[in-house]
Amino acid sequence: MKEPDANIKKILVVEDEPAICLVCQRVLTGEGFEVDVAVNGKVAQDMIKGKRYDLCLIDIKTPAMNGNELYRWLGEKHPRLAGGVIFTTGDMMGGDTQGLLEQTGRPFLPKPFTTDEIRAIVKETLRQVEKQAE
Repeated sequence: MKEPDANIKKILVVEDEPAICLVCQRVLTGEGFEVDVAVNGKVAQDMIKGKRYDLCLIDIKTPAMNGNELYRWLGEKHPRLAGGVIFTTGDMMGGDTQGLLEQTGRPFLPKPFTTDEIRAIVKETLRQVEKQAE
């Protein structure tokens, strides 16, 4: 069995829309990332407890535990990973969404997004995370 490459960046996609999960998986895997998917924040918590991720792509509106709740939990339990969060949202006009994005200062992708947009924001966020780790 092949040993996993420690240099491969691991990304957790927290998204409840199967089509978006599939696009994220295909695009990011094609860029050389290891990608896992969680359908909501509760599932993501369990996955984060068992594996080290470099970045999280989090849909703000997921059932069971939304993106805001997951981000707050990350800030308390996994602050390094909280610095590698990218939000996705289909609700740019909602006051709660706008407030969250302004308050956290985290990058975000409005839905629908293109494959080029996801590649660019992931690479830029990873570069910033690595810079902060130096």
